[in-house]
Amino acid sequence: MSEPQSAPDPRGAASAPRRLKPAPLLFEPPEAAADPEHFFDLESIEDPRELLSRSTELALAFRAAADRATEFQAMAAAQLADPRRFDRLTLAVLAERAEWTEDYARKMVEFGRSLIRQGGSLPDETG
Repeated sequence: MSEPQSAPDPRGAASAPRRLKPAPLLFEPPEAAADPEHFFDLESIEDPRELLSRSTELALAFRAAADRATEFQAMAAAQLADPRRFDRLTLAVLAERAEWTEDYARKMVEFGRSLIRQGGSLPDETG
């Protein structure tokens, strides 16, 4: 198994890195999220086997959540770029709003259209 890779930057390689505060995770208490050393109580796990197991579970859950969020982004992009909408967005405007390159916006619109064609909603976890 290879090392995990970061997703390509949708804003393009020339973009300067942005420093954003991560979105709060709704199921973690605010006081725990405010502590930069706290992360889903992983810091309190002393057994390295248990730490590896729990951190792997979290990594897989976050990847799955990121994939689902990307599918929702794509469907929203496809809907916003739909030429039948009176208020449709051009690829340039869509890219600007989502902080993507125009080429990436085009790919996301195509991906979103394919998801919508599959039944108007996201596929379930099995397919």
